[in-house]
Amino acid sequence: MRTVLVVLFDDVQSLDVSGPVEVFNGAELHRPGTYRIRTVSRDGRPVRTSSGLTLVPDHSFADAPPAHTLLIPGGAGTRQPDPRLVAWLRENGPRAARLVSVCTGALLLAEAGLLEGRRVTSHWSVCDKLAREHPSVEVDPDPIFIRDGDLATSAGVTSGIDLALALVEEDAGRETALSIARHLVVFLRRPGNQAQFSAQLAAQTAQREPLREVQQWITEHPGEDLSVESLAARARLSPRHFARAFQGETGMTPGRYVDRVRLEHARRLLEESADGIEEISRSCGYGTPEAMRRAFVRTLGAAPAEYRRRFRPAPAP
Repeated sequence: MRTVLVVLFDDVQSLDVSGPVEVFNGAELHRPGTYRIRTVSRDGRPVRTSSGLTLVPDHSFADAPPAHTLLIPGGAGTRQPDPRLVAWLRENGPRAARLVSVCTGALLLAEAGLLEGRRVTSHWSVCDKLAREHPSVEVDPDPIFIRDGDLATSAGVTSGIDLALALVEEDAGRETALSIARHLVVFLRRPGNQAQFSAQLAAQTAQREPLREVQQWITEHPGEDLSVESLAARARLSPRHFARAFQGETGMTPGRYVDRVRLEHARRLLEESADGIEEISRSCGYGTPEAMRRAFVRTLGAAPAEYRRRFRPAPAP
């Protein structure tokens, strides 16, 4: 039985706690003896979450059991962390078989010196801060979660559920994780390298209406001719002026934006439809299955067929 020890502190994000706990508890209900879930706070007293809920821990730092999986949630309480919490993590984090952070919980691990030389992610809003204050940490702001050996870090609150499902699948098998996902009505499972933002959210919305219209056109017509020349004509600008204006107003080159939209569309079709890979490659503007395969391997590290096998949810019975 693996002990999952969840660290609690004032102004913790309640969903960072309850989301993963529901997943691990679901595994225990499905396969008794898989996990023992415990919570711990500095002195064992109740803590108040950032949303006003009160959580009652099982243990204090002084009597906490050894953890197989030590889970550190995020929340407003990570902004000015309690030095005693950081010291406890510094001492006890290396003793856990697996160290997990949700959202801004990565800031606490960084303060405790537990992320040195590791590849991590966190909520998009703090990734710059994390990278700036801890230059020896490799911060990737894009994925929803990252596994780096015995360390697992995740982005915003719902990505904690995705990460927990991935850990359950690793510990107890796909059927157990799938049963939990069905019960919670979530996909099994969003891949860790899925971006925190869609292309439309990752890019800024252009100020000028012609450029906004082009952004919308790209999203709705990924299979069309989306060359700079074609898009510039739609915006009634010269190709050079269009490319410069698009990047200036969206923060992303037209080519990069098109690549993201096409990849997102292809991933969605692989996950949600029964269309063949050749049909999907044409409808998403890749032209050939080989072109789509190269794009998937370059960005996701997996070919389309492998992506579908791993991440398309199985139908519910």
